[in-house]
Order: sequence, then structure tokens, then C-alpha cells
Amino acid sequence: MTSQITEVDHLIVGAGFAGLCAAIKLDEAGETDFVVVEKDSDVGGTWHINTYPGAECDVPSQLYSYSFALNPEWSKVYSPQQEIWEYTKKVATDAGVLDRVVLETAVLNSAWDEDRQRWIVTTASVDGSTQQTYAAKTLISGSGGLSEPSLPDIKGIDSFAGDTFHSARWNHDVSLEGKRIAVIGTGASAIQLVPELQKVAGRVDVYQRTPNWIIPRNERQFSGLEKALFRHVPGAQRAVRAGVYATLEGRVPAFAKFPALLKLVELQGKQNIAKAIKDPELRAAVTPDYRAGCKRILVSNKWYPAIASDNVDLVTSGIAEIRPNSIVDKDGVEREIDVLVIATGFHVTDQPIAGHITGKGGRTLAEVWSEKGMRAYKGTTIHGFPNLFQIVGPNTALGHSSIIFIIESQVRYIVDAARTLRREGLAAVEPTIEAQDAWNDEVQRKMQPTVWLTGGCASWYVDEFGNNTTLWPGQTFSFRNHLSRFDVDQYVATPA
Repeated sequence: MTSQITEVDHLIVGAGFAGLCAAIKLDEAGETDFVVVEKDSDVGGTWHINTYPGAECDVPSQLYSYSFALNPEWSKVYSPQQEIWEYTKKVATDAGVLDRVVLETAVLNSAWDEDRQRWIVTTASVDGSTQQTYAAKTLISGSGGLSEPSLPDIKGIDSFAGDTFHSARWNHDVSLEGKRIAVIGTGASAIQLVPELQKVAGRVDVYQRTPNWIIPRNERQFSGLEKALFRHVPGAQRAVRAGVYATLEGRVPAFAKFPALLKLVELQGKQNIAKAIKDPELRAAVTPDYRAGCKRILVSNKWYPAIASDNVDLVTSGIAEIRPNSIVDKDGVEREIDVLVIATGFHVTDQPIAGHITGKGGRTLAEVWSEKGMRAYKGTTIHGFPNLFQIVGPNTALGHSSIIFIIESQVRYIVDAARTLRREGLAAVEPTIEAQDAWNDEVQRKMQPTVWLTGGCASWYVDEFGNNTTLWPGQTFSFRNHLSRFDVDQYVATPA
């Protein structure tokens, strides 16, 4: 193993939508001395690694894309995984930043050096053959909350002798034809992959803890005429994008202030169930008992027909134990299986990367966040961690619209911070604890009447302290306004 030290202005972790956006916009701003480290074999982030059958976006394509790189070639309203991954690769290629992306490289640790006023970041190739240390002026985390799969704590899960994999680490070498497959989870990934498994499997057992509200997916292909208009008529695609944005933003009052309005969504969901499922017991099993929106509202035209199929069983009693060739539910029923698929989501409120970031005083971000939960100033910077910028940090995710809008808003703020550091001759900036506390207190105050706290469900949005530290509790344009400029007056600024 070899090791060397490289000085760099900006080290970006992750080459998904967030990391690539940071790289592109820093480059455009003349901040060209950066390196992007990506642990996987290509760029694209979650859209490179999530290759499970049926993987698609649940936000309309026209909005789930960069505002500075519209794509007139989307095949349909909701893009499939392959198209989105190819889009990210093309945008990065066209922007000329791929030469500064180091693939198959993971961050081992990163620590703030108070004397050097630099982040000392040690990385290693995934095969362990090389190790590198960077001394970076800023550390920009673009790894997001959908990068590390979350595995359930179930008795005997490690004893299963068949093929096992998480939906985010799909094993395409395993033949599923005629197999007995168990799927644990009924969230966003599961409702996409189960209909595909149902087509080929001998039997699919779906283990559901809590049902989700699922409304019809307004899906259709874009016509050749539409694509031609997007390519050749100035403003046509941007107008469509604006319409999609306005429609989604129009839902915010129901989520944030008037949850009773979401009864209309529940009506849609119940109609979706009634249309596909005739068995009254199955209908009852898939009908949530909490307010729509408390957990993420899902969209699918295929889920209910799939679980109503003869070769699919929905199990709601919970899992007591996993054995080498079977699963035993809490009613004592044992079902033999050949393949185990885990679709239980990701580490969102306990992001693993936080354990690899050490700030002032030798404390890791994970240790700091373990005390009160995830907290940051404007979801982007963190007291005690100078020159650390987190994209899609605390309270920046969305329950109603495209995260790309948030990413671009944060990147603008980060680029302005980089310019400020250079223009003002600063070595470091760190938000004051007063600014950070005031920001988080206000966010949590606005969160109180929202459906995410009052809807009567247990969701991954809410942490162990009962706070929703995941979502932004308002309009996306209000978030962008808050981050319209780097407000250095709210920071402790250290001269170079």
C-alpha cells in the first residue's frame, strides 16, 4: 500500500447529483482546484448503485434534473434508473469535471487540523491497494442520506443459506426464475421491485410492517413531437418544468399547515386499492391508519395488482426468526424460501459518514449529533466543524418535490462561501453556536403543525429525540432565499 499527501482547495465526497453539482459549479466559479472521491465504480450516486428491477424516480423527470442541464430526451414522465444514471454521466462529461473524479475510493477518516487550518482526509482504494492523504481547505460532503443501506435487526438473519441482498446492492447474477422469494419491506424500493419479481418468481412473500399511502402514477411516454419542442423551441421545456414545480409546491400548505387537506390524498389511495384488490382482508391490510403524508406518499400503478396476484402473499404479522432455508413469522408460520431481498431503506438520521468526520476538540460529527440529533446551520454548515459543508444535510430533504432544487440552492451557498474565503483572505469559517441554535429552533417550531409530526405514524423522518431532522418544513423557494448569499456575519471567521 502506498500513501502520499496532496494539497487541494476543495475535497468533495460523493459523485452523485450533489457532489457533481458542487464540482461543476465550483469549476464555473474559477475554483478549479478540487478532487471528488467516489467509493463506487462510476459517477451517479444512488442512480448508479440502485439497479434493482423496476427502479425509477418518483419525481417527474422534468424536475428531477439540473436547472442548468435540461434533458429533452427523457423517455417518459418518471425516468427509469438507467436514464437518470446516463444523464448524470453526460452532464459531468459535458462539464469537463470527470478528470477530477477519483473512483472506487472511500474516505477512511477526515479530521480538522487546527494548526494548518485544513481538513486532513485519508482515502483508500476499495481494493486496499493504495491510500492517499489530502490536505483540503474545505470538505464538501455530497454523500447524502441514501448511500448506506440499513439492515433490519432480525434474529437469525445471518444464518440464511440462500442468496441474500439489499435492494440497493442488487445481485444480477442470481436467477430469480421460478424461485421462492421473500421481500422484507414495503417502501419506495419494494413497491417498484415486487411487481417485477412477481412476473418471474414461483412465489413472493412480502413482509410488511406498516402500509403506505400509494396513489396512482400519472405515467406516460413523451411523444416525438414533445421531444422536438423541448429540443428546438426556446423556453418550451423550461415552461413545462415550471408547471411541474408549481404543482408540487402547491401541495406544501397541506403538508406543513393544514394536514386535514390530505384526506383527498387518502381518498385517492383508497380508490387505488379498491380498483386492484377485491379481497376485503387484503384491502384492510394495505390500508394505512395514519394521515397521508406522515410517511412519504408513494406512487404506483403496479403495486396493488402485484400483491393481489396468486403467487404473492402479504405477511403482516412480523418476522420472529430467519432460518437457513425459511422465515418464521410471529404467528408461528414457517415459509421456505430460496432468495431473501432486503428493502428496508437507508441510514438517514444516523448517516455513517458522520463517524468519519472529526472536528475541533477531537469529536466526531456522529458524537456531536448523538447528543441532540442532527443539527446544522441552514442544513449546510456545522458549529465545531470549520469549512465543512454538507449537501442534503439536516432538514433539507423533501416530502413533496425534487431534491435537486435543494442541492442547487446549497451549492450556490457553498460556492459563495468559497469566493468569500478567497476574497476576504480567510482560512476558515465556522457558524456560531447562536446562529445554529436559532436556525434549528425555528425549523423545529415550524415543524410542529406539520403532518410529519402530527400524522400518527412512525417514520424514518423522525429521530430518536422525536424531532424531524430530515425534511424542510416549507416551500423550497423559501429555503433558497435563506441561502441566497453566504452570510459570513453569522460565522466565526479566521484570517489566513
